[in-house]
Amino acid sequence: MPKIVFLPHEELCPEGKVVEVDPGITVCDAALKHGVHIEHACEKSCACTTCHVIVREGFDSLEEPDELEEDLLDKAWGLEPESRLSCQAVVEQEDLVVEIPKYTINQVSEKH
Repeated sequence: MPKIVFLPHEELCPEGKVVEVDPGITVCDAALKHGVHIEHACEKSCACTTCHVIVREGFDSLEEPDELEEDLLDKAWGLEPESRLSCQAVVEQEDLVVEIPKYTINQVSEKH
C-alpha cells in the first residue's frame, strides 16, 4: 500500500502527515480523507488551481497531466516543474512526498 507524506504546512498540517492509501485515489481525496483540508474550490473538477501541490518525490510515478491540467497549472501560485493539481494526480504503487504551497490564487477560502 503506497504512502503519501504531506510535508508540514503552517495551516493545514503543521506537523506534516504520513498516510497509507489505496492505489487509484487522487492526492486531493487522500488528503481530505485523512484530515488535511486542502482547498478544492471547483469541487475537484479540474476547473481551478486551489488544490495545487508540488510532488517532491514520486512525481514520475504519476500519469502525465492532460492539456487542461497543464493550462490551469500555468496560473498556479508558485508553479514548479513537479507541480500538479491534486484532484488530478492519481496515486499508483509508489510512495509520494507532497508539499502544499503556502498560497493559492483563491481569493476566498471555501473551508470545505
